[in-house]
Amino acid sequence: MIDVLNRQNKYPVDKKHFKGLLNRLIKHYDLKNPEIVLAFVSDMEIKKLNQKFLSKNRATDVLSFPHDETSADGKFYMGDIIISTERAFEQSSEKPHSLKKELEILTIHGFLHLMGFQHLKGMEEEEDEIRNMILENGHE
Repeated sequence: MIDVLNRQNKYPVDKKHFKGLLNRLIKHYDLKNPEIVLAFVSDMEIKKLNQKFLSKNRATDVLSFPHDETSADGKFYMGDIIISTERAFEQSSEKPHSLKKELEILTIHGFLHLMGFQHLKGMEEEEDEIRNMILENGHE
């Protein structure tokens, strides 16, 4: 099950679109019904989480919290992706694309962290491949 939460009110978020994006990623990696939470939050909220869990007293664009565990009822809980819409807006204004596109890029980035990818260890190449396959083409 995928839960998409919009816990900020500064920028509109199409929750259905991002649920669809996560479903395409799940299908691409042939995962069996993982539980994922994707939450869009404010800079203040992501700063609190960054401080609490990573001891970094600043806002960031995306945080991923992989759980990678199966509960007693057999459900696979993959983890949580938290995205700051404010930070994404700032980043999108510096690039030639929309806020929606930046949120898609951050969603993919967070998802790959849940999959176990790490920076400088093949993650950037995987992101490029997935973006080309899923975002530019709209499907696999």
